[in-house]
Amino acid sequence: MIIYDCCSNIEFEKVYESFNIGFSDYMIKIEMPKEEFMKRFFGPEGNKLEYSFIALDKGNPIGLILGGIKDYEGVKTLRCGALCLHPEYRGKGISKALFELHKQAALDNGCKQMFLEVIVGNDRAIKFYSNMGYDKIYDITYYTHKAPASINKAVEAPIDIRKIDFDTVLSLSHKTNDVHVNWQNDFDYLKKLQGLSHYGAYEASELIGALSISPSGKIFFIWTSPEYRHRGIATSLIIKAVNNHNLKSLGISFPNNANIEGFAKHTKFEKDKISQYEMYLTI
Repeated sequence: MIIYDCCSNIEFEKVYESFNIGFSDYMIKIEMPKEEFMKRFFGPEGNKLEYSFIALDKGNPIGLILGGIKDYEGVKTLRCGALCLHPEYRGKGISKALFELHKQAALDNGCKQMFLEVIVGNDRAIKFYSNMGYDKIYDITYYTHKAPASINKAVEAPIDIRKIDFDTVLSLSHKTNDVHVNWQNDFDYLKKLQGLSHYGAYEASELIGALSISPSGKIFFIWTSPEYRHRGIATSLIIKAVNNHNLKSLGISFPNNANIEGFAKHTKFEKDKISQYEMYLTI
């Protein structure tokens, strides 16, 4: 008999086991120690045990749905951080039962929408989410630069690029709220990440550009004041970070943003094969 329970009532080891078995045959190999799983999925990703649910058969974990709630672009949102099921239990309605618990958590907590990301090509999952009422709204694309040391462009205006703190980056939030930012790049996500470096570009005392980047070269935030764009500000920020950290590669992802996509292509980033859909369900 299949039993469903809130993950806050279950020992964490079973949550971890369910995640591993559910993703054991996933199209992208996912393997991580329990400590890393806990740190990532219940840290920056924003999932909470009280909004997550597990399926068990005779006490054995067989299915899992992770959930996290926050105000996302001004709307109280429940995000599905993961939905996975033991391969031998698929097609038996267990995913739907987990989803119904997930949706009830959204309703119980006054959420106005539900949201998730799914990899393009995972047709079974896309069909399932569509049947549950989700609609595809945004495309998330991924780009990589494999030779960042080759990036060079002179700045056309005298600027000062220096390290800044996250609060300074956060002060720009009101200047970007008209642009859709995916969950894993928004300011709430960034403030929970450890090890990020932040750079600011200044003309006199005015902050005209900013960059947040990980030690591995993943760009989480890049911005230039509109009146200073196409002058090499963003490129100069990247060059500064590449030189300071001796980066051998760069990565960036974003949803439906023509400005950033144009910049990435102009700077010789290459589009990755992987991409995702952002899907939403209004409730």
